[in-house]
Formats: sequence, C-alpha cells, structure tokens
Amino acid sequence: MQVRVGGKPRPFRSVSFDASANAVCLIDQRLLPHRFRLVRTTSYEDTALAIREMTVRGAPAIAATAAYGLAQGVRAYSGKDRRTFSRYVRQVHRTLLEARPTAVDPAHSMAEVLAAMKQGRTIAEKQALALAAAEEFAHRSAEECRALGEQGLALVREGMGILTHCNAGWLACVDYGTATAPLYLAHARGLRFHVYCTETRPRSQGATLTAWELAQQGIPHTVIADTAAGLLMRSGRVDMVLVGSDRVLARTGDVTNKIGTYNLAVLARHHGIPFYVAVPLSTLDWSLDSAEQIPIEERAPSEVLGAWGVPQRPDAGQGSRLRPSQARRLYVRVANPGSPAWNPAFDVTPAALVTGILTPKGLYRPEQLWPHRPGLEGPFHL
Repeated sequence: MQVRVGGKPRPFRSVSFDASANAVCLIDQRLLPHRFRLVRTTSYEDTALAIREMTVRGAPAIAATAAYGLAQGVRAYSGKDRRTFSRYVRQVHRTLLEARPTAVDPAHSMAEVLAAMKQGRTIAEKQALALAAAEEFAHRSAEECRALGEQGLALVREGMGILTHCNAGWLACVDYGTATAPLYLAHARGLRFHVYCTETRPRSQGATLTAWELAQQGIPHTVIADTAAGLLMRSGRVDMVLVGSDRVLARTGDVTNKIGTYNLAVLARHHGIPFYVAVPLSTLDWSLDSAEQIPIEERAPSEVLGAWGVPQRPDAGQGSRLRPSQARRLYVRVANPGSPAWNPAFDVTPAALVTGILTPKGLYRPEQLWPHRPGLEGPFHL
C-alpha cells in the first residue's frame, strides 16, 4: 500500500526481508500514527522479540515475520554437523512459535518452511530453500488478501456504514489487509461509504492503526469508543460489521479475534446487522476440535491500567498534527494506583453469531468450511 513519506506516496509492505544482511524489515507499529519508522531485526531472537512486543502484529503479518525469522535463523547457522543443525532449527522454530501463541498463521507459515527444507540434501541447500519458502509465503499472503478484496466487493454498497474492530488492515498483513481489502478496492472503484473504527482498548489498534491506514487512503472514517458501538448500531448508522481473525476453527466455525469482537457480534445479532469475518487460508485451523483448546494470550496488566500516547493540548483541534520532533511516546497511568487488571488479548465468537466467513476463495457460512476442506486447506503441513 501507499504511505506518504516526506509528502510523497511510496509503496510499502508491512514485512520484507533483506537477504544481503539476513535481516527482517518491519514497520514499527508501536510508533504509529505519530511516527513512521522502519526497523530491522538481525537475529531470530530479535525477530521473536519484535513479534512478542508487537513491533509487528496481526496474524498474517506475524506469520510472514515468523517464516522470515525461521529462514533468518537457519541461514545464520555456520556449522557443518547435520544433527546439531537439526536441534538448532527446532530451537529457532520453538522460539518463534511461542512469541504469540493464539494466532495459528505462524504455525502454518513455518510448517511450510520446514517442509521445503526437507527437500534439501545439504545444510546450504536447506538454508536456501528456507528463504525461498518464506518469500513464497509472504508473496502468496499478499495475493490472498488481494483476492479477499475481490471476493468481498459485493458486500460493500454505496452509502454504507461499516464497523470494524482492531486492525485487520495491510499493517496486520503483508499487504492489502483482510477486513480492509474489500474497502480499499471499493474505494478505488469510486464507491462511497463510511467506516467506524472502534478504538480497541487496551492497545487502541483501531484508533492508532486502522484510522491511520484509512486516512492514508482518503477513506472517510470515524473513531468511536468501544462502549459506543451499541448506541451506534441502534442509531441505524451501521449496515455491516467486518472484522479479521487470528484463528478460525474450520471444524466449528468459531472465530478467535481481538478482545471485544465477541461483544460486537452479540450486539450485531441483537440489532439484525450482518457480521462478517475476513481471513486468508492460513488463518483456518483444521486441527483443533473446540474453542476451549485455543490458547488465549494474556498480556501485561499495565496495558489496561494505563495508555501510551504523545503529548497534545486537550483543546487542540481534530486536524492538529505534531511535528516528528514532538512525537515522543509517553505511558500514562490511568487506573487507581495499586488496583490489579486482567488483560486477555483475544476472545472467541461462537459460529452462531457469524453471518459469513470471507476467504480468498469465496464467502462461506461457518458450517460450510469443513465440508469445503479440500479447496480451502492450503499448502500447510502441521
């Protein structure tokens, strides 16, 4: 997608790889929307840390980062003993897999890399195959998101109000996004609509990332407090809820996504509003039997007890902008000193509340995923 840097639009992907330096290149999402900065991780440990600390986030983006990180670690090995190499690869894989456990996409992407490496006879061949497989996954992920946009175009109508949650945009993927892909294509084709972005506490990805993306593309949008979603729906201004996901159980159709998604699905059902989930094939989990088996990540209480931001006068207008030199992030404690907090990062929306699951190969009702497994499973080897 295009980002305005120095007043000029330039194309970027959220994740890429510099083979000459064996470095993973990322957009530091923690600094947005106040500062746009690229970072490079030069070891697989640093790449895992970037995933864990949310320098990069979003299931498809994490998947590409993990695939590149696995290739990065494999390429850094300089020994000649194959048994030692195999143990080392398992350590690299485990470190990256444990960085953020809820999303299934990283497991799929790294399974592809490991499967490709089996075709190599020497360590050098395995190293080359690892990077080729990681690059293939990243490119295919971007193409799947483009296909998601094409498949979802029919859902977007002139004058619609569309509610989304967290960030399921191109920052969360390699390019195009999942929930945003139909919106970007519809906007490019001249359709007019309005997007409502929930702030998505506690890390505010909707207010910081989705709103930034939409502003970059010139799409009309409004940020709302998470708690305002019900009133917004009741007012008749929401025609569709469109979100992404970190894991969809293909057997049941249950959807794991950013905390607060379940709330929106319940509200949408009460108000008769369709609730759609957009995912690439790597987000479909064909192995688990029930939602109770999904590992729900719990993050630091400090995310709930305070907030990150940049200083700005309370009376500054909506269009006020900070100079880069002013964009110094600060953490502010909001909650009562000494009070504890519970901070689950995800929740599970039951399939019964989901109108449809949008994939690169079409729109399916949740119960249709499992019968269509042969066409949806993808090249994964879990």
